[in-house]
Amino acid sequence: MLEALNRRLEKFMPFITPLSVGIGVLFTEQLVGYSSFIPFIFAFMTFSGSLSSSFRSLTSSLKHPFPIVVVLLLLHVLMPLIAWSVGQVVFQDQLTITGLVLASVIPTGITSFIWVTIYKGNMGLALSIILIDTILSPLLVPYALACLVGEKVEMNILSMMMGLLYMVVIPSLFGMIIHSITKGKSRIASKKLAPFSKVALASVVMINGAVVAPFLKSEGETLLKIIITVFLLAALGYILAWLLGHIFKRDRDTKLVMMFTGGMRNISAGAVIAVQYFPAPVAVPVVVGMLFQQVLASLFGFLFKKLEDEKDQLKGKLLKTDN
Repeated sequence: MLEALNRRLEKFMPFITPLSVGIGVLFTEQLVGYSSFIPFIFAFMTFSGSLSSSFRSLTSSLKHPFPIVVVLLLLHVLMPLIAWSVGQVVFQDQLTITGLVLASVIPTGITSFIWVTIYKGNMGLALSIILIDTILSPLLVPYALACLVGEKVEMNILSMMMGLLYMVVIPSLFGMIIHSITKGKSRIASKKLAPFSKVALASVVMINGAVVAPFLKSEGETLLKIIITVFLLAALGYILAWLLGHIFKRDRDTKLVMMFTGGMRNISAGAVIAVQYFPAPVAVPVVVGMLFQQVLASLFGFLFKKLEDEKDQLKGKLLKTDN
């Protein structure tokens, strides 16, 4: 029953997050008081997802680290620089620019693994990128933010690092240790917990939506500008990751993983960081990203399959012609 429920929730993922943001905005007064629970809810989500991860898949992918390095550079160097540059041109408000950079520099989305699974990509590589990026995030995220906006926006870097450590790194390692002790049997628990994780994700999105609701309502024309900018930056992440996979002549499965892990972000973690450690306006671009992250994942997954299948069919026809 739980697995059937999880499959249904997966189908509705493109709609669950935007709907959750809307509910959060509508029921601000009722939900905003629960913001202190967000780190604990998020730690549960990270833990339940990592129960299906093994240290072995991590070490095997490290033997061929090139795709991992490319994705990490895209996530934490190229896209944050692009977001900062676009922010300087489009917006005057430093807090909005900080929000754009934060939305780009946060680690890859844990849900990218779901999309890699749906389109039958290299799951070991996907897990490795997610785990390595997650483990490095307490260092990479604060450092990148400090380099790009640190002089203009006050931030508690140590507190941010500790927050990422407690919400993401420790639950991930704990889940992997249990996976190792149980010799992989914890995957069953991970599958059973999957629908609860999706409900938890919706809860986090709702509460974050409630926290930033006053700023979403007051932005006016600026909000539309933020929505368009964040949408274009998010789409660009997918395009660049896909393009880099093509340029470096990776196989289909690796390109798929690079596209999803390079395009998706752990936006719920980013929203938690924004709400916990920055003035509320910083969270607006991050929360806006929740509106269409799953929709973009669905769209690019469809385009990837269509174009790659057409390319494979063309190769097959050319081989038959040559023979």
